[in-house]
Amino acid sequence: MTVKQFALPDLGEGLTESEVVEWHVAVGDRVTLNQTIADVETAKAVVQLPSPWAGIVTALHAEAGGTVEVGAPLLSIDVPAEAAAGAGAGAATGAAGAAADPERGAAGMAADRVSAAVDTATAPAAAPAGVPDAPSEQTGTAPAESVEAPVGASARTAVLVGYGPAVETGRRPARRPRTLPEPASPSTRLRDDLARPAGRGAALATPPVRKLAHDRGVDLGALVGTGEGGAVTRADVTAAAERARAEHPLAAPSPSADTRTPIRGVRRATAQAMVASAFTAPHVTEFLTVDVTATTELVARLRAAGHDASLLAVVAKALCLAVRRTPDVNSRWDEEAGEIIRFGRVGLGIAVATPRGLVVPCIPDAEALTVPQLAGAIRELATTAREGRTTPQSMRGGTITITNIGSLGVDGGTPILVPGEAAILATGAVRRQPWEFEGGIALREVMTLSLSFDHRLVDGEQGARFLTDIAGVLRDPASVLALV
Repeated sequence: MTVKQFALPDLGEGLTESEVVEWHVAVGDRVTLNQTIADVETAKAVVQLPSPWAGIVTALHAEAGGTVEVGAPLLSIDVPAEAAAGAGAGAATGAAGAAADPERGAAGMAADRVSAAVDTATAPAAAPAGVPDAPSEQTGTAPAESVEAPVGASARTAVLVGYGPAVETGRRPARRPRTLPEPASPSTRLRDDLARPAGRGAALATPPVRKLAHDRGVDLGALVGTGEGGAVTRADVTAAAERARAEHPLAAPSPSADTRTPIRGVRRATAQAMVASAFTAPHVTEFLTVDVTATTELVARLRAAGHDASLLAVVAKALCLAVRRTPDVNSRWDEEAGEIIRFGRVGLGIAVATPRGLVVPCIPDAEALTVPQLAGAIRELATTAREGRTTPQSMRGGTITITNIGSLGVDGGTPILVPGEAAILATGAVRRQPWEFEGGIALREVMTLSLSFDHRLVDGEQGARFLTDIAGVLRDPASVLALV
C-alpha cells in the first residue's frame, strides 16, 4: 500500500483558500475513484471534491469549518500498490474523459486549468517517491496531485484533480454512496448530489440543505425526507424549525445575546470587492421613476400565451438595447494597461442574495437573447445561486449588472459597482399609485430605477440617456422599435 496525499486544488481564478463545509468521509473509510469526499466553499461557490484515488482514508488534515490554503494537504489515502504503479499509464485517458464530460462541475473546470499547465511542462526524470511537484508557472498556484512514475520512467504524467486513472471501461464512473441503500427510482444526478456518508447517521440531503439545517439548529438525522428518494428538502428543514420554535418558544436565543460569525467565504469576498469599488471608482447615482403598467400587461399576456416572461427579463432586454446607444456604460477602466475597454458583448450580471451572502453570476451574450430566454436564464441563475451551486466559471465575464432590490420591497438606492464594471442598475418595487396619464390622474403601476456608474467612464448626460432609454421601453414596450 502507498499513502498518497491530496492537496486542495485551485478551484477558481484568484481564489487562494477554501473552507471545508462538510466531510463525506472519515478516517478508516474505504473510498472509490471519484467518490465525493468533501464539500468546500470558496469565495464564489460550494464545490464537491471527488476522490482522485481508490483506497482507505488514513488522515483528514482539516476540520469541518476550517480554512485550507490552496496547495495545502486536505486528506491522505492509502492506495493499493498496484493501483499507484498503474495510475500513470491511465492518467492521460482519464484527463481526456474528464475534459469531454460537460457535467464535470467546478472541480472539473479547475482540473482543466491545472491540466493546461501540466501538459506543457515535462520533467527531466521521474520524480522520486515522496517528492512534491514543483509549482506551475502558468497557474501561479500549487500544482495538482500527480501519480508517481514507475521506477526508470523518463517522465511523469499528472492526473487531473478529482479525476484519477481511467477505469477499464474508458468511461468516467458515477459517484455513489458507500453503503447507502438504493433509493426508489432516483436519477443518477440525484444519487450524486445526495450521496451521504455511511455509519454516521447523516441524512440524505444536498449541501445547501445541510447548511440551512445547521443555521436553523435542526438535526437532519431526526427528519423524514419528503423529497425524491427520501431526501430531506429545504421545506422539511424549515417546517422542523418552525415546529421546534412553536413547541419551545423560550428555547430561542435572546435578542440581546451576542453572536460571533467568522468573516470568510462569499461574505469576505463581497466586502473586499465593495470596499475596493467604493474607494476606486467615483460613483454617481441617478434616479428615474417610470410608469411600467404597459410592461406588466405585456408580461401577463406573454405568460397567458405560454411564454416564460418576467418584468426583470423585460428590464434586462431594455438594458441590452440601451447599451447600443450608450456603449460606454458597458466598459471597463484598466488602470494597469492605461486603457478603456469597451466590451462588444453584454455579460449581464444578476445580483442574487443568498444565505452565504451576495453573489453576481452572469448571463453571457445577453444581448442575443429574447425576453423568454432571459427570463429562464435569470431564474436558473438565481436558483443555482441560492442552492450554493454557482460555479466559478459563471461568476466571470460580467460587464454590467442588474440588482432587483424591488423584490425586497425597496423603491430605490445607490448600488455599488461590481469591480471592473462601469454601471449597475437597481430596479425598485412596483407600486400601484396615482399617476399622470393621458392628461388626467389614474392608478398606474410605477417603479423607480436607480443607476450608479463610474464617472471616469460615463458622464451625467450619458447616464441620463441610458436610464431614459430603459425607462422608455418599460413605459411603452412598442418603443423598442426605435432602438433596434
